[in-house]
Amino acid sequence: MPLLGSRGGGSARGFGRFGAAAQFLVDYLIVAGGGGSGAVNGGGGGAGGVRCTVDATGGTGSPEAQKNLNFGTTYTITVGGGGSKGSYNSNITQTNGTSSSISGTGLTTISCSGGGYGGGEVAGLNGANGGSGGGGRGNNGTGGTGTSNEGFAGGGGRVGTGEPYPSGGGGGASAAGGTAAGNNAGNGGDGISTSITGSSVSYGGGGGGGVYYTTFGGNPTVAGTGGSGGGGAGAQGGNAGNTGTANRGGGAGGGGSNGSNLPDGANGGSGVVIIRATRAAASTTGSPTYTTSGSYHIYQFNGDGSITY
Repeated sequence: MPLLGSRGGGSARGFGRFGAAAQFLVDYLIVAGGGGSGAVNGGGGGAGGVRCTVDATGGTGSPEAQKNLNFGTTYTITVGGGGSKGSYNSNITQTNGTSSSISGTGLTTISCSGGGYGGGEVAGLNGANGGSGGGGRGNNGTGGTGTSNEGFAGGGGRVGTGEPYPSGGGGGASAAGGTAAGNNAGNGGDGISTSITGSSVSYGGGGGGGVYYTTFGGNPTVAGTGGSGGGGAGAQGGNAGNTGTANRGGGAGGGGSNGSNLPDGANGGSGVVIIRATRAAASTTGSPTYTTSGSYHIYQFNGDGSITY
């Protein structure tokens, strides 16, 4: 009779009477790449989608169930890249982040969607849908939607025409992006914290919105802050946005402007895949970082690779 795996992680299952492959349970964290941000009163990029078995999954989701893997099967790890920045001067539009996943024979692929790009003046783009949605541009722009159990929506740009065009913040894994109001751009939505590596680390923060000028009408403008978990801060005046943090899935902060200087947005942060089990892998590719915590063997993939037990 096969042994049933436990929530404690990694119990082996023997071969049953029908010759089923031996299996064991693993925990995982999957984070997709964050969205790029718009140039010129650009919205913040949305965070890459987040799925986790140890702590909360993004989008208010509860921790997911562990998955059974087979001994002897090679599982492919794909780590999503951050979306690219928009450029007004070069007429280049920003892009979404790309997805991260774990796949292999006998396993239904587990994947997360890349973060939506933040809106901007190039092509008059609104915030895009994604794992978390991108923030709306600062001239009545709307935010993109997030993906269920991965992340939240981006905030809208200020309603109404006229300077200083504050934009919306990108959505994060645990909160929506802030909506712009007055002279203030929206903040990026916060990410989630997980202790899958043995220490608490935050992932999936949205990018802050950008805004024209540093003062307007005798009052200071306020660019949006990046959400916890790698979100980049938005910019004021003639400054480019700030990049999302690599391997955290952070959305990029939106670009500012001062009317004459029309700076770029910024790139989103790349994602990450972490697998944890109570047994060591037989082999890996892609040079993952290997650590242990208590009885757990932990493999962190900052780029594409594979793992075989």
